[in-house]
Amino acid sequence: MQKHILFDLDGTVADTAPDLAHALNLLRQEHAKDPLEFRHIRPVVSIGAAAMIKLAFNSTERDPDFETLRARLLEIYSKNICRHTSLFPGMASVLDHLDNHSRRWGIVTNKPGWLTVPLLDALDLTQRASCIVSGDSLPQRKPNPEPLLHACKLMGCTPANTIYIGDADTDIKAGLNAGMATGVASYGYLDSEANPQSWGADMLFETPLDILEWLQMES
Repeated sequence: MQKHILFDLDGTVADTAPDLAHALNLLRQEHAKDPLEFRHIRPVVSIGAAAMIKLAFNSTERDPDFETLRARLLEIYSKNICRHTSLFPGMASVLDHLDNHSRRWGIVTNKPGWLTVPLLDALDLTQRASCIVSGDSLPQRKPNPEPLLHACKLMGCTPANTIYIGDADTDIKAGLNAGMATGVASYGYLDSEANPQSWGADMLFETPLDILEWLQMES
C-alpha cells in the first residue's frame, strides 16, 4: 500500500497552462509576433520554459538571445502567476481525502522555488503540503531521483510506501529511479504523440477523480 503521495505541480495538481500561455503570447507580442494558439502551447508546458521558448521563437539554447527570452518569459509569468490557474477538477477532493485520512502529501516540481511558492500560496496549498521540493531546491532535477528521495526524507516516509504522480515521462523515470510506485496524470499536458502506457508506470489516471477512487479503495 502506498500510504503517502508526491505530486508534480504543473499538469498534475494545477492547470497552469492558461497563465503560462498568456505569458508566452505577451512575450511574442513584445517581439511583434502573432499569438500562438493555446492548443499548440499546452503540450509543452510541463517540459518547462526552455521548451516554450523553442516553440515560440524556433530557437535553441545556442542562440545568443535564448536565455534573455527565457528569463523574460518567467518575469512576465511571475506577475500573472495565478490569474486563470486553478486546481484540476476533482483535485480538491483528492487533497481533502488525503488530509482527512492523515495521509501525507507533497509537491516535487522542476519549477523554480521563486515561482512555486507564490503559486502554491495563491492556491492555498503551501501550509497543507507536507513538503515542497522545487527545481532549484537541490543541484539535481527530475528525472534524477534525488528530489523525490529528498521529499521522502522531509515527509518522514520511505519510497516503498510512497507513490509519485506526474504527467511527463521524466516524472515516471524519476519515480522509478527512486524505487517508488508511479502514476501518470494523463489528463495533464501530454502531447498527441505521447504514449504513457510505454513509460512503465504502475497506474494511469485519466482524471483526478480516478486518483480519488484509487485512494478510497486503498483506505
